[in-house]
Amino acid sequence: MSARTAFADAVARLRAAGVEGPERDCRLLLAEALGIAPDRLILQMREPISTHARARFEAMVAARAARQPLSQIVGRRLFFGRCFRVTPDVLDPRPETETLVAQALAMPFTRMLDLGTGTGILAITLLSERQDARGMAVDISPAALEIARDNAASHRVLPRLNIVQSDWFEAVEGQFDLIVSNPPYIAATEMLGLAPEVRDHEPPIALTDHGDGLGAYRAIAARVLAFLCPGGRLIVEIGHTQEAAISQLMREAGLIDITCIADLDGRDRAICAKAPG
Repeated sequence: MSARTAFADAVARLRAAGVEGPERDCRLLLAEALGIAPDRLILQMREPISTHARARFEAMVAARAARQPLSQIVGRRLFFGRCFRVTPDVLDPRPETETLVAQALAMPFTRMLDLGTGTGILAITLLSERQDARGMAVDISPAALEIARDNAASHRVLPRLNIVQSDWFEAVEGQFDLIVSNPPYIAATEMLGLAPEVRDHEPPIALTDHGDGLGAYRAIAARVLAFLCPGGRLIVEIGHTQEAAISQLMREAGLIDITCIADLDGRDRAICAKAPG
């Protein structure tokens, strides 16, 4: 069987399973199975596919047809120009979260805290972009922290990043001029409406508070001023309908200069606020 025939069969299978963009996914999976870069795939399409590569490709296509996220299948995700390890134990990084990173990088910082770090993308990206900064990344999940440590080591920021198990601020010490978080913000009533890739394959603890979707923001707002330097910034990712409620929580917590940042699609994506002083 040629690679082209295997590719066509796989595209038909993913299309029948309801996967959006099956050609794109099959292109990436076939390149992965062949052990080549995707941009070299066209050179291999007329060549026979080896038994080993075919078996690997078919296993990955079966997983994708079952709606497992592509990043979990290949084990990595590109974010802000860097490759991060991804497993079913962590939230799959979204391109929209780059909005938060860009906002954080718009002003200087020397000490940052990432609450609910997951893969570690926020802390690792920020420290990679600011070589003079140091930081702390916390998560309640030991499995997530293992992934974050691996990613931090891969990107050579581990000496500048303290990774700690913590339920939000529980084990945090010190003050920071930047605190960032992409917390679980999906309401329990919204979970059934999520795509199968999210609902069935990503860790619920990273998606929802099993309530109204605001629980994490209440926990953060309740204690954030104790950990922010005077004039320090808090930037959190939000759901696109949550701006008013979360801005109100920030005001009630005593934060100032509260602004909402839209992503490239024009949707509310992050809220930025400052500590007085």
